[in-house]
Amino acid sequence: MKAKYVQLPEMMHAVRQHEAGGKLMIESIPVPKPGPGEVLVKMAAAPINPSDLALLQGNYLARNYPFIPGLEGSGVVIRSGGGLLSRLRVRKRVACSPNPEGDGTWAQYMKTSVMRTVPLPSGVGSEQGAMMLVNPMTTMAFIQIALKGGHKAMVNNAAASALGKMLIRLTNQHRIPLINIVRKKEQVPELKSEGATYVLNSRDESFANDLQKLSVDLGATLFLDAVTGKQTSILLKAAPRGSTLLAYARLSGDPISVDPGILIKEDKQIEGFQLGNWLHTKSILYKLRFIRRVKKQLSASLTSHINRSMSLEEVEEAISIYRENMSAGKIILLPEKSSIKDLSD
Repeated sequence: MKAKYVQLPEMMHAVRQHEAGGKLMIESIPVPKPGPGEVLVKMAAAPINPSDLALLQGNYLARNYPFIPGLEGSGVVIRSGGGLLSRLRVRKRVACSPNPEGDGTWAQYMKTSVMRTVPLPSGVGSEQGAMMLVNPMTTMAFIQIALKGGHKAMVNNAAASALGKMLIRLTNQHRIPLINIVRKKEQVPELKSEGATYVLNSRDESFANDLQKLSVDLGATLFLDAVTGKQTSILLKAAPRGSTLLAYARLSGDPISVDPGILIKEDKQIEGFQLGNWLHTKSILYKLRFIRRVKKQLSASLTSHINRSMSLEEVEEAISIYRENMSAGKIILLPEKSSIKDLSD
């Protein structure tokens, strides 16, 4: 017996970009059709992340244009393209991410691999659920890396970000000392109120010396670098012998410039971190357990503060607000608020 499908419109509204760094357009395009092993998700919410901004500038991943941005979101699976798991996902609320090189979540509908959808717990709303896959899973991955690598303490720059605040909560749970780096004086008491013990301001004259002394005292050998550029060199100079630096974003937009002598003489190393690549090295059983741990924390330690929720048509304003003060909280795009008539309601 065939599954009863909801009626779908032929067209949908989506945010699209036609060239790297180009203007974002709200366009009416055909609703995509899922293929075997894929599902169609009616999008409910999608956040704006730093990685999305990097993608829009063309310095994160190679893209074919035009494309729909959005690296994560949440919604309801309303159609299966075939396959047992795809059919089981129909009518389920999910967190989701796009296929590699595929169109993203800043649209009314998105097709993606069923393996890129995760059912949401009943107590988690669409807006928090939309932020499950990038920051919470990355934060949890950093904890696993620290534990497996035997790192006594960690360092994180861009610490006032949503991910940074999650990391404060999780490291406190695991009793891993964390050195938090910010770039504004007012962010120091803000992070202290979140439970941070060690907070350094990168604009202080004594920053480099303070970081080196504290890193040595705590035995911090795992450095998480979201800024890169010039700060990478400062972090590596301050790092104790044998430290590892994970570059997981490039908020500065600048290339890394490091004296190789620091790496050679002091046995330090730089590694790149991308969540998808890291998960790709894990077994199915590990992934299932990992996702289960993330879900358990989603309503507690892995929550994100939401600054505003806005429609797709307000995407340019939404990005501007987010760029001005990322530490104020996430901006969530709500595709369901789009003005196009949706026959599936």
